[in-house]
Amino acid sequence: MELGVFTVLFQDRPLAEALDLVKANGLDAVEIGTGGHPGNAHCDPAELLNDESKRREFQKKITDRGLKISALSCHSNPLHPDPNAAAQNHELFEQTVRLAAKLGVKHVITFSGCPGESEDSKHPVWVTCPWPPEHADVLEWQWQEKVIPYWKEQDRFLKEHGVLAAIEPHPGFNVYNTETCIRLREACGTNIGVNMDPSHFFWQGMDPVASIKKLAEADALFYFHAKDTSFDAGNTAVNGVLDTKPYTDEWNRSWMFRTIGYGQGEKTWRDIISALQLAGYEGVVSIEHEDSLMSVEEGFEKASAFLRSILIRERIGEVFWV
Repeated sequence: MELGVFTVLFQDRPLAEALDLVKANGLDAVEIGTGGHPGNAHCDPAELLNDESKRREFQKKITDRGLKISALSCHSNPLHPDPNAAAQNHELFEQTVRLAAKLGVKHVITFSGCPGESEDSKHPVWVTCPWPPEHADVLEWQWQEKVIPYWKEQDRFLKEHGVLAAIEPHPGFNVYNTETCIRLREACGTNIGVNMDPSHFFWQGMDPVASIKKLAEADALFYFHAKDTSFDAGNTAVNGVLDTKPYTDEWNRSWMFRTIGYGQGEKTWRDIISALQLAGYEGVVSIEHEDSLMSVEEGFEKASAFLRSILIRERIGEVFWV
């Protein structure tokens, strides 16, 4: 395994400066946003697709520093009930896949998307329970009429370009846990898999190690984000974990995203890395920073040092095991 970072955390800096920081911290790879929620500060897919010289210049900045692109990310909602939003998000996904193919990048990261409750919806509707009965009806309609048809077509598109879509399971979208990940892959095709982000599994009460095993058994483990989650025991005891308060309201929230090691302990993260190794994962562990209690620089440096330490120990263990 190699260590990388999702460079959206450095979107306020020029790409060259961001890459220098990544290299200085001893990382191997960068995951770069192309638009949608990550933004396209470092990579405009329409521009790079239409200009080969700019594309070569973009790639050279990365390879000259001994780095590689681990993935392109375009997290958005291609199933949005607003036709204009859906079309824009779909176009971004297609552009990102085409660019990945031209750059020789294997993975594109995004969300599954979430439609409305009917053709007349204005906003996405995420179903979280089977009752009242109309909830179950809405969920079945979403999967059969929107989710599966869309991603079946995208699987064909991905195969044409030799690219894999790593869907990030995230509450608020139809794919949010282990079984919905596997359902999407089984229904739609083998070029669709998972970007495993333990932070979203932690707060939903799932064990990332158990989920990694299940995803690996389904050949669905494509990519990995390194982000942590901490819990406020008092707030969780009172309100549970379905928390819609702003992420900036840390004092009152039940949980919050943290830098690696500041949510779950080292033993948990060593178990996760070991599970990835046992599953045969040979890709990049991509650091993601959404910790509101740490600056970008502090969170990035601490996460890098923490994960480098674990990966070094695991590599030493592999040598002794062999």
